[in-house]
Amino acid sequence: MKIFNDLEVVAIPTKTNFRGVTIREAVIFKGSHHWSEFSPFLEYSDEESKPWLQAALSAAYNSWPNLIKKRIPINATLPNVSVERVPEILSKYPGAKIIKIKVDSFEKDADLVEAALDYNPEAKIRLDINGGWDLKNALLNLHDFHLRFGPVFEYIEQPCIELSDLGKLKAEIPMKIAVDESIRKSLDSDFSNLKECADIAILKWQPVGGIENAISLAHEIGLKVVISSALETGIGLSHGLALASTLDVNLSCGLATATLLESDIVMEDLSIINGEIEVLSRTPNQGLIEKYRAPEDRKVWWLERIKRIIDSGGFDEFLN
Repeated sequence: MKIFNDLEVVAIPTKTNFRGVTIREAVIFKGSHHWSEFSPFLEYSDEESKPWLQAALSAAYNSWPNLIKKRIPINATLPNVSVERVPEILSKYPGAKIIKIKVDSFEKDADLVEAALDYNPEAKIRLDINGGWDLKNALLNLHDFHLRFGPVFEYIEQPCIELSDLGKLKAEIPMKIAVDESIRKSLDSDFSNLKECADIAILKWQPVGGIENAISLAHEIGLKVVISSALETGIGLSHGLALASTLDVNLSCGLATATLLESDIVMEDLSIINGEIEVLSRTPNQGLIEKYRAPEDRKVWWLERIKRIIDSGGFDEFLN
């Protein structure tokens, strides 16, 4: 299709097993305004991937809204790794004052939090549970985390999936609650009452359907916002950085996740200087594209996926 100019599919190994991902595949292509990226995870259905494609095309063919900031503060991202690897991973985020840690439970992961604080005793911690606890386990785990570490937690991200559980939890714990899946998996919901069960909204430009949709959501929700990534290449991260700049986000954003890949594939790297990354439209490095180009059968798989999604409707503005 003509709207996907210079399309390439890349397959980049990750440095760790990140939520089951060891090879990150992504489609990159050129539009009239920017290079863009389409990279829903492989297990996502066509329906769930549709906002991602709408976001990718919108980013390629529309200019960015007014940028307020030139640099965006970022958090370090610590996957669920052995404690021995903590210094190696956190050293990739120079100047970051916030550490986001993927955890399963207090029993399994308290030592991971301890290792992060040993590396940077001044850091604030974000725990990301990805909705993995019910209300009872959330109360037990967060009580233990608070008892051991005290007020080091900036917020707890999606401890439970159900909003009713989050509302009850919010009334019982001393930490703030952030929501991610509650937003991006329910985009047709009414979010006007979300502040009753959360303090912070996590927005990702691809899953919510693009920068303009994210801006609208941020205004509708009315909470403080953190812009995060979906383990994208520097092409996708550049649009997340633009979104954070447009919204004038003050909290550190999860937009330095290219450090979790074996390599990025952009010409203009995402160097972290004093805990910040520059907002910049980025372009692919052809040498790295060739190095990480996916096998032909994978490219066919992605093209078929794109065709199915487009055939489902809703893309006339780009096709006409």
